[in-house]
This record gives sequence, C-alpha cells and structure tokens, in this order.
Amino acid sequence: MATRSQTAAVLLAGALALAACGSGGSKTPAAGGAAAGKTLVIDTSFDLKTGDPGRTYEPTGLIIGKAAYETLLTFDGADVTKPVPALAESYELSQDGKTLTLKLKQGAVFADGSPVTADDVVFSLTRVRDMKGTPSFLLDGVEVAKDGDSTIKLTSKAANPALPFILPNPALGIINSKVARQHGATADAKDKAEQYLNSASLGSGPYAIESFNVSSQVVLKANPKYYGTKPAYDKVVIRNVEAATQKLNVQRGDSQVALNLSGDQVTGMPNTLQVKKTASANVIFLLANQDSAISKTTTNAKFVEAVRKGVDYAGLLELAGEGSTQAPGVIPSQLLGALPADQAAKRDVEGAKAALAASGLTNPSVKLEYPSELTVNGLSFQPLAERIQANLKEVGITVELAPAPVATALDNYRNGKEEMGLWYWGPDYPDPSDYLAFLPGKTVGLRAGWKPGAAKEIEAAGDKAAATIGDDARKTVYQDVQTKLNAGGPFVPLIQPSQNIVTAATVTGLEYHPVWTVDVADLGVK
Repeated sequence: MATRSQTAAVLLAGALALAACGSGGSKTPAAGGAAAGKTLVIDTSFDLKTGDPGRTYEPTGLIIGKAAYETLLTFDGADVTKPVPALAESYELSQDGKTLTLKLKQGAVFADGSPVTADDVVFSLTRVRDMKGTPSFLLDGVEVAKDGDSTIKLTSKAANPALPFILPNPALGIINSKVARQHGATADAKDKAEQYLNSASLGSGPYAIESFNVSSQVVLKANPKYYGTKPAYDKVVIRNVEAATQKLNVQRGDSQVALNLSGDQVTGMPNTLQVKKTASANVIFLLANQDSAISKTTTNAKFVEAVRKGVDYAGLLELAGEGSTQAPGVIPSQLLGALPADQAAKRDVEGAKAALAASGLTNPSVKLEYPSELTVNGLSFQPLAERIQANLKEVGITVELAPAPVATALDNYRNGKEEMGLWYWGPDYPDPSDYLAFLPGKTVGLRAGWKPGAAKEIEAAGDKAAATIGDDARKTVYQDVQTKLNAGGPFVPLIQPSQNIVTAATVTGLEYHPVWTVDVADLGVK
C-alpha cells in the first residue's frame, strides 16, 4: 500500500477477521429475470473502520462507499486506464496539467431526493482535504472551487495529471452538505459527523446504508431515489467472515459471493459456482538496502544483479497459484505505464554467478526480513521466502530468513533497517505516479536506504514522468522509469498474486477492481 495507508492496511490485513454467523441467500428469481426484492450476501474479511466516506481508506469501507456515494469520475468496469464521467458529465485537464475543469451532470439527486449541487461538491472535497483523515492526502495542494452552478475547478500548484485517476476513489464521494452540516460536518479538523454517517447515507449512489457494524455486517438497501439505472438487488448484506468459513458458505448457498479465498481454497470448486481468477494489483517485491551503515553486501550493485538473475520467477508463480502473474516492474499490469510481460526478468543462474563473482564478495550472507503472519490475497510470505532462499543458495548467496510479527517487521521496513526485505505494494489510487515512491529519497526508496541523489538519471526520469501530460506520453515515460529502475535500482519485482472471487452461478457482472474490489451495483442476477 502506499505512503499514508500502509501501516493501517498491513496491520489490519494481518489480523484474523471475526467469523460472522447467520445465513442468507437470494430469493428465487422473478419471472423475466427481474430481481426486485432479492438479497445478495457477500462474505469478506472486514478491514473496516467507518461509514464516513471522507474518512474511509480500508478495503471493505471502499466497497461500501462505492455503493452509497457517487464520485465526480469513476472507471468503467475493471478498466483503470481511463477515468470516465460519473457525477460530472465531462472533464478537461489544462495543457499545463494544473487545472481540472468538470461540468456537473444535471438531474443527480441524493438519497433524500434533494439535488446534487456544486456547493455539495466543494464542501465534500474540501472536507476530505482539510479534516486530515487518512484519505486527505489524495487532495493535498488541490484548491476546490465552483465556477457558476454547474462547473467545478480543481487547481494544483504543480502539474497534477494523476488527479482524474484520484477522483474516482470512494473517499471522495459527494455528500449532502446541508444535512451533513446539521449533524456536525465541517470542512476542517473540527468535523463531528462521523458517528451520524455510520448510520445514515448522505450520498447519491444506487444503495443506501441500512445498518452498519464494523465487526459483523453492513446491510445496504437499494436507494429508491437513485436517478440512474436501478441496481439488481434490493438488499446487499456484507458479512465479516474468515476465509475458511467463506468457502463453506458459498458452497452451501448461504452466501453468493466470497471475496477472500486463496488459490488453494478455490481449487476444486464445484461447477455450480463461478471462480474468477485475476492478478491482483498488489506487487510483491524484494528490496536490497543501499545504506552502507546497514549492509556492505546489499549496497554492491553486482550483488543486486546476482539476486535479480538468481530468482526463479516461474517457481514463485507456481507457489502463488493460478491467476497470479510475474511483475515486470513495480507498476501492476492493470495500470497505465505498466511494463509489457515480455520485459519481465528471467532466471539466469550462470549470469547470476558471474555477477556475484564480479561483485568481489566471497560467500556473502544476508538477512531477509518479512512479516510472519501477514497474507496477501491468501498468499503467505513464508513459502516465498523459503523458495528465494533456495534459489539464491544455488547462486552462492546464503540467505538467513528473519520472519517477524507484522508490527516489528513493519517498523524495521519503514525505518529503512532491513538488510533485505520481502514486501508488497498496492495502489492508493490507480495511477503510475503512486509508484514514484520507489525512487531515491521517496517513501519506499528510503525504506531501501536509497537517499536523494543516489541515482540521478533515475530521479530525473521520475521528475519528467511526474510532470508529463497525456496518456500516451505518460505511458512511455513511466515505462522508461521502470526500465531504469530494474537496471539500476535496489528493488526486484516478483509477482502479482491472484485475486480469487467465487460467486454463485446466478450472479453476473462481477469484475475485480484494484480500488474498491467489487462494484456491488454492477452485480446482476440470472
């Protein structure tokens, strides 16, 4: 995860969710395939803190926020390479990349039937930015203003081509400002509306919150005032269930969707169920610390080359299971600027041995740290670390495995104290600029002891990428950054583990999304 959200996300992901009891299922489809009155039950492992969209940054909260609150822009299905209009009917980024102008759609209404106005947009976005909650960084340095009754202008001091990709985040959902103010909402750190927003829906989305419990379940009901295409299900129950129970529930029809099953758990599912296997947007990678005070070994460029050539990527994919893919670079395959698959590193044992010989190091030994109890998409770090240890032993590198509880491991990682580390990164927002964090002096770069000025050519490429406007041009410059990063950086991208989602045969329209996992309003019934 990215800069601000990593601690909470990793700590929460490492904790076991409480198992929810009870059962539910969709009723028999009505004639003609109509779904009025139907209930959809979704089992997931809760990572949930709040129902307030402006404070939401956990995966389960984003599922809920996406259903209940509309944003100015969104994405079409699973495609995150181009934002499309939502509450805005059109948008335009200025040539210098500093001003984003959005024209509001007419006819949008909140759950109470009142119209969505430019004032609601200005209040909602300013509130997120100035409350200083977890997602406030999304709008750091962005000024929000209306230009008439139907135009919004977002202005940044520097070029901000990522902004159209940031606005679809459910944390930036537009709320009914009049009602929110009546319940303590302010556009600053004095805001007191969270408790009210945990039990009420002030959005214009296809669903509204009927009940909300951060530890057991959230119930969504179809919004009767929704002005767009009505959702297929009258009610959606999202339950907090650990993975083993999710599997049992979906197999026996107590739920219709299971979101958190591992590759092993979805093996052998009956033909009556649908299994969607796709690469997640999480990238698991190795880091080699570039701080000589931490290691005299990992700072050697030829040593890093030996590691890169010595890893058996195909073997790691076997461990990760079907649906996983090798990561050619740090930007995952779904995002603009991802490297093509044919640029992924390949194992070259002889080349690795030659690089190690050229390093001048004799029988090097390094410590590899990673979180012991954390799983990513159902995949544990332990078997990956063991496989890497065996791979590098063949090259002549001794790897001492040093698993630690996630809090301990995370502390060492964040403070740049790991000699070698095995970690993952998922997008805060689906834009390649989020991955400039891997450069010298940036968040992940510093975690690898990579200080500003350590790789001036790579840093210059990153500065160029950050200021480049236009999708085609951005794709090219971000691929250039990753090519340089692969050749001269301290990171070894490994794999994107599989995201496995199981649904009943009656559920249609499910697409995995790297920001909100699944858009429940897109789900249909047959």
